[in-house]
Amino acid sequence: MRHIPTSDTFHTKVLTFEEALVPTADDFDRDRWIYVPDHYSEYRYILGTKGSRPLICIGINPSTAAPDRLDNTLKSAQRIALGNGYDSFIMFNVYAQRATIPDDMEKTLNPELHRENMKAFEWILERTAAPASVWAAWGAIIEKRDYLAGCVREIAAIGNRYGARWFTAGKRSKAGHPHHPLYLPKDSALDPFDDLLPYLDALSQAK
Repeated sequence: MRHIPTSDTFHTKVLTFEEALVPTADDFDRDRWIYVPDHYSEYRYILGTKGSRPLICIGINPSTAAPDRLDNTLKSAQRIALGNGYDSFIMFNVYAQRATIPDDMEKTLNPELHRENMKAFEWILERTAAPASVWAAWGAIIEKRDYLAGCVREIAAIGNRYGARWFTAGKRSKAGHPHHPLYLPKDSALDPFDDLLPYLDALSQAK
């Protein structure tokens, strides 16, 4: 299944994160899953499982996954989280617009969608025992849009306020990009990503 945006999110009704937390559907187990909004739409803030020690995985943007219907990327993320001793995983994305193929993402950042997405990340950290483990997993896809690196920098700043620890899994690219979860072995270990800010600086200079 592929998700092709029906329009850019400027022409989509975007729920605030607070509005998106209000339950509207009952077709999945809320004791097991976190899904915000709780229905399929043109964007997704959060998808993951509930637990006391989650691994927060950060990709670029959501595709078609939903509770009990994980795509291969999220299946891999869940396997690696469990394989590294976490009891759950949370998938968050640099940008919240759904698009299976990143080339279909909107070319201009929607500040409203971005603002609410940052609220979602802070909400995750507020409910995760410190220090939260954050897995950078966006791959070279971060080069697809100029605004993505700036989004990551804001995510890093929020994470810093909460004392989050950053990790990667698998070999990083020549450009320093963290490996995407797809095709990683299920026993992939997490490595500290202590040079996140220098990486972002280099990424900005390369543009």
